Formats: sequence, structure tokens, C-alpha cells
Amino acid sequence: MAQARTQAPAGRYGRSADERADHKLKIIGAVLGAAAVIGLGYYGFHTIADQSVSGQVVSYEQVTPSEVQIHLEVNKGKSTTGSCTVRALDTDHNEVGRKTVRYDQHTTQIDQIITLRTTAKSTAAELVGCSDS
Repeated sequence: MAQARTQAPAGRYGRSADERADHKLKIIGAVLGAAAVIGLGYYGFHTIADQSVSGQVVSYEQVTPSEVQIHLEVNKGKSTTGSCTVRALDTDHNEVGRKTVRYDQHTTQIDQIITLRTTAKSTAAELVGCSDS
């Protein structure tokens, strides 16, 4: 006895509803993924581009128990004025000194040794941040 067919012949009536739904979901996923990549790129670019004064601590040296010298390298626009804040930390990561230094020079890179007075012996020095003004 011949078996009765329960499905339509393949390719005769187009795609099934499940295949159409899968195709739509793939398109929606691709569009949302592209939008997320564009949004993250836009955010990252403006976060980096808006920071016109940046700096980094190159080295530091404990001169006395109450004084540390910090070698700071600052990059900025030629006509930009700004400031950078550095701080010294003790062994428990408590702040023992802080200083803000202004930069008005018309150069793009500044190397400076900053002398920072501390309330106790420091074991680390770090850049808190830089901003333009």
C-alpha cells in the first residue's frame, strides 16, 4: 500500500512561514549589529577627540620622606591651555599629596619634573587627570 504524503512537494509553494521569519530575524539582527558598531565607534571617537590635553607619569622618585618628584609628560594642542593633577599615595593607597599644574605654553608636548610635598612617605605617584581650560 502506498503511503500518503503529508507535506507539499519541495519548492512548489515557496518558502515556509518559518523560513520567512528566520530571514527577517537575520536582517533585523544585521541592522541592529551595524547600528551598535556605528554607535560605539561614534562614542569612542568623540571621547578620545574631545580630550585635547592628556598626560602620563613617566617616572617618580622619593626625594625625602615628605617630598616626591614626578616626571610628567603632557600632550596638548599648540594653542590649548590646560592643567593636570597628580597625586602621591602611601602603602595603603591613601592620598598623601596632590598638586594641579597649569600649562599655558604654546607647544604640543611638555616634559616637566613636578616637586610634590607629601604628608607621609609615598610609595606611588599617579596622574589623576588633565583638562583643558
